[in-house]
Formats: sequence, structure tokens, C-alpha cells
Amino acid sequence: MRNGSALRGGRLWPVHLVLAIGAAAMVMPFFWQVLTSLKTFTEATRTPPVWIPSFEWGNFTKVLDETPFLQQLGNTVVMTTGRTLAQLLFCSLAAYAFARLRFPGRDVIFVALLSVLMVPGQLFLIPQYQIIQSLGWLNTLPGLIAPGMFSAFGTFMMRQFFMTLPAEVEEAARLDGANPLRIFWSVMLPLARPGLLALGVLTVLWSWNDLMWPLIVNTDPESMPLSAGLSALQGEHMTDYPVLMAGSLMASAPIIVLFIIMQKQLIQGIAFTGSK
Repeated sequence: MRNGSALRGGRLWPVHLVLAIGAAAMVMPFFWQVLTSLKTFTEATRTPPVWIPSFEWGNFTKVLDETPFLQQLGNTVVMTTGRTLAQLLFCSLAAYAFARLRFPGRDVIFVALLSVLMVPGQLFLIPQYQIIQSLGWLNTLPGLIAPGMFSAFGTFMMRQFFMTLPAEVEEAARLDGANPLRIFWSVMLPLARPGLLALGVLTVLWSWNDLMWPLIVNTDPESMPLSAGLSALQGEHMTDYPVLMAGSLMASAPIIVLFIIMQKQLIQGIAFTGSK
């Protein structure tokens, strides 16, 4: 038994080596960001690079002085929460209809929905901006939230998850007299909790890091989320890189903590989604 384990371990060491190199390559930018946030401007621009910083903790207070960080953090939380809750509701409703209900043109509509995934998102910016402008939502939180309330990817992901659920549970509820909406809300949605958690985490990550749309629809720093507001730390002729890295670290800290807490549910939900 021990010989067999040792043999398998000997065969797997190249895989472990490749994974370790890949993990180091992914962690290195974050590690360099932390180091730079604790440097002086001279250390950040020195060649060769300085690996041991002077631990300038004042860079983090400069972020609060130069930007309305707390206001932008609140905007980011509201935008991310609104988008995530809306996507969980609308995408799960559409996904259940495509996965379980029978209606004319279902497959054609679903293929048309999937075709949206092949269109670059930049093509939707102009019509979306015109709609938000006509509604008077420029420089407002609804203008940030509205375009992200539904996604074709979320619908596809939840549809694949609903298709993995046993049909017997749905049939039993139908025999008890439950209508499709009741079956969805009371039976299928609780069973889809892993998929909802995975979609929620992915939506939070996407919304928290969304940059292009907030830069276009909001020009007032007080109404910007962190992703767009931190761009003010980048100067036209000179950028204080330690302060910029400190702001980026402060902005990414909440989402890193959330991912660490929810990573098990995220992996489980994605695994269940692709199991059929």
C-alpha cells in the first residue's frame, strides 16, 4: 500500500510542480501590489526594484484624503447588491422556463439568448447610454445597476443547473396541485441553492470590478463606484503608484474576503452545473 502511494506520488510530482508555478505566477502580482502600497514614491520607481519597502502606512490615509473613498465604497456595495439580487431573480426565472417549461419557440429563443454571449459588450454601450440618458439616470445609482440586472451567462448557467435536478420532485409537486410558479419558488429554487450561490459570487466579482460602464454613465466622483473612482489617483503626467496601489488594495480587500468565505460554495455550484 505504501509502495503504491509512493509510486503515485512520484508520478504526480510534475503536476504539482506545474500547479505550484502557476499559483506563484498568479499570486505574484498581488504580492507586488502589497509591497508597492507600502513604499515611497522613490522606492516604487527605483531601478532595480526595491523588494523591502519602508512601510509607508500613510499611503492608505492619502487615499481617503484624495478621494471620497467611503462614499464610493457605499456606491459599490449598493450597485453590487442590486445587480446580484436582480440577476439571481431574473436569471433563475428565465432559466427555469427554458429548462422545465414547454412553450412554442423555446429552443429558438434560447439560442438567440446564447448568441448574446458572442457579441462584444462594448457594442451595447451606446444604446444603453441613450436609454439611461432618456430616463434621466445619469450620475445615479439606478443608472449603474440597471444594465447589470440580467445576463445571458447567468441564465445559461442556471438552466444547466435546473436540468440536473430530478424530474420526480417536480412531478410530485404538480400532482399535489402546485402551479409552475409555486413549483419554481417552493421546490426547485431551494434545490438550486448551490447554483444560486455560484452565480451570486460570480456576479459580485463582475459587478465589483466593472469599470467601463461606470466611467461612461457617471462623471461625478460622489456617484462613482470604487472601480471608476480610483482612476482619479492616476495623474495625467505623473502617478503616485504607492497611493494608487494602496487604494486598489483597499478596494479589493472586501471582495477577497468574500471569495475566501464562499469559495467552497462557488466550486460546488459550478461542479453541479456542469455535471449533466
